[in-house]
Amino acid sequence: MVRLALEQQGFEVIEAVDSADGDAKALQFLPDLIICDVNMDRAGDGYNTLTKLREDAATAAIPFILMTGMADSAGMRHGMELGADDYLPKPFKVDELYAAVNARLRKVRTVRENAERKLTTLRTHISLMMPHEMRTPLNGIISNAEMLAESAATLDPRTIAEMSREICQSSQRLERLIENFLIYAQMEIVASDPENVSLLRSAKAALAVAIVRDEATSQARWADRAADLVLHLADGVVPAMADEYFRKIVRELVQNAFKFSKSGKPVHINLAVAGGAVEFSVRDAGRGFSAEQIQRIDAYVQFDRKIADEQGLGLGLAIAKKLAELHGGSLSIMSGQGEGATVTVKLPPAKAA
Repeated sequence: MVRLALEQQGFEVIEAVDSADGDAKALQFLPDLIICDVNMDRAGDGYNTLTKLREDAATAAIPFILMTGMADSAGMRHGMELGADDYLPKPFKVDELYAAVNARLRKVRTVRENAERKLTTLRTHISLMMPHEMRTPLNGIISNAEMLAESAATLDPRTIAEMSREICQSSQRLERLIENFLIYAQMEIVASDPENVSLLRSAKAALAVAIVRDEATSQARWADRAADLVLHLADGVVPAMADEYFRKIVRELVQNAFKFSKSGKPVHINLAVAGGAVEFSVRDAGRGFSAEQIQRIDAYVQFDRKIADEQGLGLGLAIAKKLAELHGGSLSIMSGQGEGATVTVKLPPAKAA
């Protein structure tokens, strides 16, 4: 009856005679939706089928509707906890069947469309930004190197030193672009595997104050704004994060603060323990973010590129956010457009040995 009703609506229906047949056909055909009885070979066998399919990556995301003549609240709650998307209590009318099926399929379409839209946006950002961002520092390296190779004998030492500095700066910019691209890709892979996440969180950590002071002063010198740097650092703070990753967070956030604020405006760096969490924050007096921009922060996303000559792939904040979340922490932003921004990373403190 269910199969005939769905076929009348134009659906292609694959019918299974029991739970073993259902498991096999779900893996073979990967349907858009599964409707399954709770009681089949044995009482509650539908729950076992649901569990098996949710544990397999190929079928884990397929919408799953349970049917039962005993739709008590405990059974429904159990099914939902196992990952069921909906319940059809027997007896049900054909219109109720159609409504449940169409609602699940609409949701799947919406999720798929959103994912495809994000993927299209990501591809566009990468295809437009990567060639430009790679070519710009390469041009600086190649042009200065060619001039040195061809005319070094006629250039004065001051000019040679200046050209060498430009080669060095362009090389460092290119190195950061490649490093950020690889780190973000690595974080995406790590995030997909709970074992890798657990291993990441087990890394040994050290005192944070030396890392923050070193990175902050280095970025201030690089921006030629040592006088703008204001440090408020508490001793004895140890975040539950490997040194290299904590250093990366500090570097990206401090560099952004100097990059997007004007010389002469202070950049405040804070490190403390607050409410049981390690709290690192950077506050600048730059152009800030709108509420809509804060919601859109993601990899390869830049803001106001047409009116501000931004360098980079827009990965700095995304990397800092991803690293914080992978370690059980968070990244938040308080800002208003034209009012500066405060970026705060909260991390669990390292456990005592």
